[in-house]
Amino acid sequence: MVNRKNLKKKYALISVYDKKNLNYLCKNLTRHNYNFISSGSTGNKIRDIGYECMDLAKLTNFKEMFDGRVKTLNSLIYSSLLYIRDNDLHKKEFLSLKIPEIDIVIVNLYPFEKYYKKNTNKEIIEMIDIGGPSLLRAASKNFKYITPIIDINDYKKLIINLDKFRGNTDISFRKNMAGKVFKKISDYDKLIFKWFNE
Repeated sequence: MVNRKNLKKKYALISVYDKKNLNYLCKNLTRHNYNFISSGSTGNKIRDIGYECMDLAKLTNFKEMFDGRVKTLNSLIYSSLLYIRDNDLHKKEFLSLKIPEIDIVIVNLYPFEKYYKKNTNKEIIEMIDIGGPSLLRAASKNFKYITPIIDINDYKKLIINLDKFRGNTDISFRKNMAGKVFKKISDYDKLIFKWFNE
């Protein structure tokens, strides 16, 4: 029998605009001993569907500001996402921070394209996502250790990979997901650029 108390705690940072399939995601991540970190409406939704979720603001001791415009942009979070885990100096610095080691980052972006097509200029500026792309870029840069997920359609692929590798993901999957992140963010930024130049 596996003693779950002796297992390394694993953490998934989840911040999603589209909350479709969130129950499926949480249910299956829980099977693999993942704990959840989130903020705002995503954190509330995770708790509403019956799962424990660490609030990002409590973790960083920095409350959300400006109607949620500033919530994930915090050096403690990026320390967890960017430190090189097989570098002894990095490890020592990270341990001194006393924060969780984030293993999976699941973020989908504000739907800028949807508002762009509707030509709702009054609202579209609020659909320019800042924190989401930043989290995903950091996780993707460190894909050697961290799994970034930007697409809801990849939730099932993530769970299949976790099932195959006993609660972890393999390097080829992480690299593939990281490449997808940079492609999607590039397309996202191009559309924003187009809007600014129209």
